[in-house]
Formats: sequence, structure tokens, C-alpha cells
Amino acid sequence: MGDKDKKGRLRRSSLVGAVVVVVTAEATVVGGGIKASLPWWALVGTALVVAWPAAWTGARIGRREGIRSAALAPGETVVGTYTVRPPFTEHTPPSAHEGPQYQLVVTSVGLQMWERHILLWRYGWPDLRVTADGPRLRVLHEGNEVAAPLLEPTTAAQEIRLVAARYAAG
Repeated sequence: MGDKDKKGRLRRSSLVGAVVVVVTAEATVVGGGIKASLPWWALVGTALVVAWPAAWTGARIGRREGIRSAALAPGETVVGTYTVRPPFTEHTPPSAHEGPQYQLVVTSVGLQMWERHILLWRYGWPDLRVTADGPRLRVLHEGNEVAAPLLEPTTAAQEIRLVAARYAAG
């Protein structure tokens, strides 16, 4: 991917971020019934202030999603993505723009555990056995427990068991 393509993508992200801010601000003002007291240049000024951070966050999210998409095998589709609670509580929690630290990606081929943009492990459905223990999913590979993530929402473990039953049988 060339430098020119990255700059174009960043410009598009900035523009989209600015438009979203203006539309959101306009909807908020109209919804609040105070449209006459806020001039158009205030909306544009707000959009310009917020556009760069919005573009930066959008570029980071796009980069992470691009890395995850590149890790998929040909014909593999993502069925769902679930947030995993960290195994320990950090002293300083991550910023909201960074997103969840750990995510379990359920695909048509198997399970993938990600720490933001780093693939920690991946296993195929034929080699796995999954059981639900409340909101905790127990993942067994060749008889050994490889993970026991605590998932959000609390029904995620049951959903993944249903997906596993569907794809492991086929």
C-alpha cells in the first residue's frame, strides 16, 4: 500500500469525521429546539476541531480491521466478534478510542483470539471442543484447555457453542 493511498484514506476519514460531527451537532441542536441560537460557523468550527482526532481514531480502527481481514483464509467468513474481559485489571484502563484489549473472533473455520491487532492463537473447529460455564467459554484443543475467556455479553458463550455445533458437524 503506497504512501499516496494512505494519505487519501486519511483525508477521506477526516472528511467523514467532519460530516458526522456536523450532522450530529445539527441533529442535537434541532432536537433540543435551539437551532436559531447556534450559527452555521459554530458547527463548522466544531467539525474542524474534532475532524483530526476522528480521522486518527478511524485510521487506527481501519488498520486493525485490515490486519484481521488479512489473517482470514480464503473463503473464511467472520461469524461474530466478542469482547473478552482481561484476565487481570490494569492500573490504568485503556482509552475509549483504543477499543477492547482482547477479542474472540468466531469464524466459519474456527476461533481466533486477538489482543488488539496481534493474533494470539487460532484453532479450527474440527480440533476444538467448547463448553459454556455461564459467561465463561472453555476451549479445549486435543483434550487440553487452551483458554477460558470470560466473554461479554453474558450470552456469548452459548452463542459460540451453537456456532461450534453447526460448523464442527459439517
